[in-house]
Amino acid sequence: MLEVGFSHFSAREVAKRVGYSIGTLYNVFGSYDGLILAINGRTLDLWRGHLETRLKAVEDGDDRLAAAINAYFEFAIINRHAWTALYDFRLPDDIEPPDRYREKVAAIIKVVEREIAATLPTARKTDAPALARSLLATVHGHCFFALNGTFRMLGEDNPLEAARERVADALAKYL
Repeated sequence: MLEVGFSHFSAREVAKRVGYSIGTLYNVFGSYDGLILAINGRTLDLWRGHLETRLKAVEDGDDRLAAAINAYFEFAIINRHAWTALYDFRLPDDIEPPDRYREKVAAIIKVVEREIAATLPTARKTDAPALARSLLATVHGHCFFALNGTFRMLGEDNPLEAARERVADALAKYL
């Protein structure tokens, strides 16, 4: 996935590289969807680790949310194919992701919620979960447009800075 991305990913190639038959691979993961969920779950773990590492390096007085946004862009750029696979893959509408996968997604959201809650006044801390989801979508959109060239076409020279500004604009309403 890291090498070719979701659109060119092949379970057969994975099986060949690890020395398994495709049937054995599906027995281990249950299905093609199970294999992709396992790969994407690993990407989510790496992403959360990257985010937490960057936040641990923030010095007192520095903007932790800016560091989190920087970490989002860094991870997406460094792991472009794996990161986009998180969004390119879809389970059928009638199938819910397993709890362990949902927990990995929730763990990233919890990091963002924690950082947002730390910036909010006490009376507004209960707004952190909804705000985290919305701001994550804002940062994601900026990052996605940066990676796919849309911002360049629109004349945006610094999508990372634009994402940080939009987050600051949104938070100003709560402060």
